[in-house]
Amino acid sequence: MEIIEPLLKILLVNIILSGDNAVVIAMASRKLPDHVKRKAVIWGTFGAIAFRILFVFLVLYLLKLPWIHLIGGLLLLFVAYKLLVDKPDNQQIKVGSSLQEAITIIIFADILMSLDNVLAIVAISNGQFLLIMIGIMISIPIILMASGLIMKAMEQYPSIVYGGTALLAWTAGEMIMKEERVTLLLDILSFPKSIFLLALIFLVLIIGGIRRRNQIT
Repeated sequence: MEIIEPLLKILLVNIILSGDNAVVIAMASRKLPDHVKRKAVIWGTFGAIAFRILFVFLVLYLLKLPWIHLIGGLLLLFVAYKLLVDKPDNQQIKVGSSLQEAITIIIFADILMSLDNVLAIVAISNGQFLLIMIGIMISIPIILMASGLIMKAMEQYPSIVYGGTALLAWTAGEMIMKEERVTLLLDILSFPKSIFLLALIFLVLIIGGIRRRNQIT
């Protein structure tokens, strides 16, 4: 039962954060013939997953360094904020004119965008390698089958975005509290950890929500 909760969180994070990746795949391969497009999607996705696994080893190594939990948590908070305020610009995504070019675009775009996904999975799994690998494997079918669907759902139902932002902010807060110096400071101030987590969530939701509404208006 202990494995179910982190797996559910990983699944939700993958759904939320794989939307951009799915759009990149759809856009990069959209001008290819159907039989070639399928190959571009499959090979591009698996190439991107291979780089995600490399990112996992890098992040796991970095987590052994001092202050890295705090830094990683702050980065994840920024990811949560960006999820609310950023809107993908499909016109900026390069279109592949051949199978090789489309695969290259997909892989390199995913490398640039997948660090947030890996960071979230590592934080949720508490560094457990098996859970991390399961999380990455879960992301494969999500990316392969979700081209366009996730982003459309998030545009149509903003509550999905806010829920995903809250989950990421919660995960970021838990990661920050793994830093001993932060925990010690909270204890000295007699500041409840649950209040600290809720404060982070509301802070990100309020600031990001205001920025999101300003962009719409």
